[in-house]
Amino acid sequence: MTTYRIAPSILSADFARLGEEVRNVVAAGADMIHFDVMDNHYVPNLTIGPLVCEAIRPHVQVPIDVHLMVKPVDRIIPDFAKAGANIISFHPEGSEHIDRSLQLIRDHGCKAGLVFNPATPLHVLEHVMDKLDLILLMSVNPGFGGQSFIPHTLKKIAAVRRMIDESGSDIMLQVDGGVKVDNIREIAAAGADTFVAGSAIFGKPDYKAVIDAMRGELALA
Repeated sequence: MTTYRIAPSILSADFARLGEEVRNVVAAGADMIHFDVMDNHYVPNLTIGPLVCEAIRPHVQVPIDVHLMVKPVDRIIPDFAKAGANIISFHPEGSEHIDRSLQLIRDHGCKAGLVFNPATPLHVLEHVMDKLDLILLMSVNPGFGGQSFIPHTLKKIAAVRRMIDESGSDIMLQVDGGVKVDNIREIAAAGADTFVAGSAIFGKPDYKAVIDAMRGELALA
C-alpha cells in the first residue's frame, strides 16, 4: 500500500508568524515541511536561506524538505545540512557534477533529491538512481507560488514511477506546483506519493480541513 505524504510549502506561509505557522500546519497533519530556496539567479525570485531553516527547526519534529532553486548548489548544501534540513534536492542545471553534489548531500547526513522542471528531460536519472532518495517533478515553472498545474506533468509522473519501480529503489516521487484538493487524486493515480502544496493550504483559514480533504482524495486514488 502506498504511503502518501503531504508537504506544505512555507513559501505561502505568513513569514511574520513563521514558527507558529509551521507548528500549526504540522498539528493539522502535515508529514513534512517544504522549504523553497530561490536565489534570483537560477529562478527570478529571492526567498530564504539557512538561517530561516535553522530558526524553524526547533518548532517541528517532522522532516524539513529543502528544495534548492539555486546555481551553483554545492556551496550552500553544507549550510542547510547544518541548519537542520533532512532532505535536500536540487536541479541538474544547478550543478556541474550532479553525482558529486548528490554525494555531498549524503555525506552531510541528509537524504538527496533531484528536481526536474516541466520541460527538463529525465535522462540524468539513468545514471544516479542509486544515489537518490527523492525525485521532485515541478508541475509549474519554478520561481513563484500560486501557479496552475501543468497537465502534461501527469505523463512525466507516470514515466518516473516506472523508472523507480524498475530500479527497485525506495525513492519518493514528489510533485510541486498547483497541487490542490481537486487534482491530488489524479496526481497520485499517475504515480506520485509526496505532494507539495503552498497556497492550497497556507492560503486557507483551516489547515486541517484542507489536509483532511486531500487525504480523503488520496484514499480514493
